[in-house]
This record gives sequence, structure tokens and C-alpha cells, in this order.
Amino acid sequence: MCTFVQVNDSHVHADARLRRAALFALFFVPGLGISSWVTRTPAIRDLLVASTAEVGLVLLGLSVGSMAGILSSGALVARFGTRPIVLVGTLLTVLSMPTIGWGAAAGEPIVVAAGLFLFGTGMGGGEVALNVEGADVEQILGRPVLPALHGFFSLGTVVGATAGIVFTANRFSVVNHLLIVGAIATVILVVAIRSISPGVGKLARNDATRSAASQRGVGSLMRDGRLLIIGAVVLAMALAEGTANDWLPLLMVDGHGFNAALGSTIYAVFAASMTIGRFCGGWFVTRFGRAAVLCASAIAGAAGLAIVIFAENQVAAGAAVILWGLGASLGFPVALSAAGASGVDSAARVSLVATIGYVAFLVGPPVLGFLGEHFGLRAALIVPLVFVLAAALLAPRISQRPSRRSYHVPDPR
Repeated sequence: MCTFVQVNDSHVHADARLRRAALFALFFVPGLGISSWVTRTPAIRDLLVASTAEVGLVLLGLSVGSMAGILSSGALVARFGTRPIVLVGTLLTVLSMPTIGWGAAAGEPIVVAAGLFLFGTGMGGGEVALNVEGADVEQILGRPVLPALHGFFSLGTVVGATAGIVFTANRFSVVNHLLIVGAIATVILVVAIRSISPGVGKLARNDATRSAASQRGVGSLMRDGRLLIIGAVVLAMALAEGTANDWLPLLMVDGHGFNAALGSTIYAVFAASMTIGRFCGGWFVTRFGRAAVLCASAIAGAAGLAIVIFAENQVAAGAAVILWGLGASLGFPVALSAAGASGVDSAARVSLVATIGYVAFLVGPPVLGFLGEHFGLRAALIVPLVFVLAAALLAPRISQRPSRRSYHVPDPR
């Protein structure tokens, strides 16, 4: 009997490791996609002959798509499970790449906005499902997984940003660039989707069971003060990360006088910092606990943002994105991990907190674009700076007794 249990446990862990590998690949895809078009935003802006405020309106397509994806994702995961939502979300990400490229080449802002809507819908909906899947794998393996998963998102941004720098420097066609990205993403999806579990996050078909679960999700979870604090931290840290993803190349070009290639290079430095922080973050979470790591991350992110905003020296501003990236790197994944481990209904908790966090993608781009048009992009960054400082104050409250010796994920059952 003992041998049977050990073999079965080994099989479960092997399956979880296979799912983790597939999640690594699927997290890589939206990172590759977002950095590919972000590094080309100066070229896209020029092709569209758009002002900063008009670019902000185009980015509203990304915001609306993100919210459409995340607001529907929780219910869709509960109805169908994570795998079909991941599949559809990644397909929309693939389709968005040529749409953005063709819209830019044609000088049609509405087409670019439509492409960004597809990207936002796919990434917003797909990533909520991916995070639910990742939280389940994390609980099975009993150690941090979400930071490394988000590390692969950041690795995708590094690869995409590096390619974007090369293509920008050589004046490579935006359309062809994004077509190549779409083709690569398609191959990754075909290979990885088969390893995603079909039943994770799916509620029982029994109506009474589903109704009870729904009441818990909408009622008690919204009254869970600690979970709402976690959501507020996610909101702030997602705003810090999303601000860089949306505006960093243009910020460095328009706000600090760098040329387009150097602006893209500095974005690549930010992405590399995010990647390093996420791949190394698991050790710090295990050693110091989630609350301490989130607090330190918020302080580092705020320091980097402050230097970028107030420093007049180009070198200081460029170097500060390292602090910004390291600080923002662990906010989203560690807070989602805390949400998943905060009580029963792990999938519902992760979905709720991710939804709160993605509000940053709705309000961030257009608000910062409006403020940037009137006060400059550097001054506009004071908004995410204030939010990140607030996250540093809230972070200690997400955990009553963070462990310094071990990483423990409570069984949600």
C-alpha cells in the first residue's frame, strides 16, 4: 500500500512538472508579443502620425480588451476550465500581431487599436486562466512556482525587445516583424496546449454546487479584507509594470532625449531586470515570506520610478529602470500566490485578485497619455509612484505570520 501511494504521488508530481513546463512556454508568448509591439511604438507612432494623447487613445484598445478578457475569464474558467480559455486567449494574441502591423503600415489608428484589443482580450483572459493553472501547480509541488512562470513572461519580453532593437536599428518592416512573432507564437501554442489540464478551475456541474460556489466568490470573497488588500497591492504593482510596458520607450525618447534605438534598449534593460527578479524571487519568498518580499519590491520600484521622474541625468534615468524592473518583478506573481493560498476556493481568489490588478491596464494607458500630453510623460509617472508607495505600506498586512524558514501553501480543500 505504501509503495502504491508513493508511486501515485510521484506520478502526480511528474504531471505537475510537465504542466509547469507547458506554462513556462505559454507565459513566454504574451511577453514576446507585448515587447515586440512596444519596442516598435516610436515607429508605429510615426506611421500613424499621432500625438502622445492620440497614442494613448490607441492604447485604449489594449485597456478595453484587457478588461473584457479578465472580466469574462473567471466565469469562463469556472464553466469550461483553464485549457480552452488559455487556447482561445493565446490564439487572439497570435492574431493581434499581424493586425497591429497592418494597421500601422496603412496609417489606420482604428486598426491598430483593434489589434491591441485582440491582444488585450487574449492576454487578459488567457493570463487569468494561466495564473489559476499556475496556482494549482504551485499547491501540488508545495514551493514557489508563479514567480518563475512570470519570469518566462519577462524572458519573452527580453527576447522580443532584443529583436525589436535589432529591427528598429535596421528599419525592418513593422508588418514583417509582427508576422514573424505571430508565427513563433503559433508553434509554441500547438506544442504546449496539450499539457494543460482540462479540468482545473472548472466548477461542478451540479447547479446547487455551482450556486453555492458563486455565492462564496461574489459574497464572502468581496468581504475578505485581507484579500482586498492583496488586490490593492496587485493593482499598484501591475500599474508600475504596465506603465513601463506601455510607455517606457517613448518616455525615454520624449522625456530624456534618447533616440528610438536607445529607448528600446532601455526597455530591454527593464525587461531583463524583471526577468532576473522573477527567476531569483522564489528563494527570497521561501526565505523571508511573501509580505516582506512585496514590501521590499514596492520600495525598490518606487525608488526607480522617482529617479526616472526627477533625475535630469540621462545615465541616472537609464540606470534607474533596473531598480524599477527589479521592484515591479515580484509584485504581481507573489501577490497572486498569496491570494491563492489565503483560503478555500483558490481559483476564485486568484481570479478576483487578478481582475482587480488588471484594472491598471484599463485606466493606466489613457490616463498617463492624457497627463503626458499636458504635463509631460515624466510628470505623469507620479501617479504610479504614489500607488507603489501605497503598496509598500499595505504589503505587511497581507500575511499575519510570514515564515522565514519554509514556503507553505495551505491545502485549499
